Amino acid sequence: MNTKVNLAGVELKNPVMTASGTFGSGAEYSEFVDLSCLGAVVTKGVASVPWPGNPTPRIAETSCGMLNAIGLQNPGIDVFCERDIPFLKKYDTKIIVNVCGKSTEEYCEVVERLAGEDVDMLEINISCPNVKEGGIAFGQDPKAVEAITREVKKHAKQPVIMKLSPNVTDITEMAKAAEAGGADVLSLINTLTGMKIDINKRTFALANKTGGMSGPCLKPVAVRMVYQTARAVKLPIIGMGGICSAEDALEFILAGATAVSIGTANFTNPYATVETVRGIEDYMKKNKIQDIQSLIGVVE
Repeated sequence: MNTKVNLAGVELKNPVMTASGTFGSGAEYSEFVDLSCLGAVVTKGVASVPWPGNPTPRIAETSCGMLNAIGLQNPGIDVFCERDIPFLKKYDTKIIVNVCGKSTEEYCEVVERLAGEDVDMLEINISCPNVKEGGIAFGQDPKAVEAITREVKKHAKQPVIMKLSPNVTDITEMAKAAEAGGADVLSLINTLTGMKIDINKRTFALANKTGGMSGPCLKPVAVRMVYQTARAVKLPIIGMGGICSAEDALEFILAGATAVSIGTANFTNPYATVETVRGIEDYMKKNKIQDIQSLIGVVE
């Protein structure tokens, strides 16, 4: 039985990985999960310099999910290379580094620095606000998506995954723009922008007012966007958004995703990733499926 999948020449032992920002760089979860059981570990977003993140409160629970406005707090690329890469190299899993920035130059600086490091792929978070363009996220303008993809590709030594924002009118337009810019893989979806108000304090639940909504509430939207994107471009897709179980993961695979990322579920169940790996294997045995490739995108 084959559970291996291929993303732009990088072979994963199975299609299950972590979603950026929900798993640190793996160390915190390593006492719960054998990281070597996962197809890949996707790190928290890494910037060229340390980012302090947003003021608190910056997390709020919602029905079937959560809002976060962490603001991509991270220790910067230097600490990441010195501390996190050596830790992850101890495990038999692929390393995917999520990259964030406030300008094209900042993204390229991190990508260039990672060119000499022993990591397998780069995931570019284009839901960051583009400071030079008045704060609109890179991922909300197809011209900006194509331009940043093209620039990153000039500096990258590893395959590039462009992580798409769902906060757009037509996700396929953004997918085509990333493909035109030379992306190797797409991942989707990032969080949807949401808001929560505390009626007793009569103020916002998050200091930032808005935050990224994630969790099970997102899944139907995410499955639909993965399905649309898989039919609009020829690139492999990493599907994410509310995956909590093997059943959820299989929905994304059937919709056209080659691999899947599990995010918010890690907070409520730190074993969610390995349970999903086992669950997919059980499904394949039960349904006498020899190769996971035969499931990818089968729904028409």
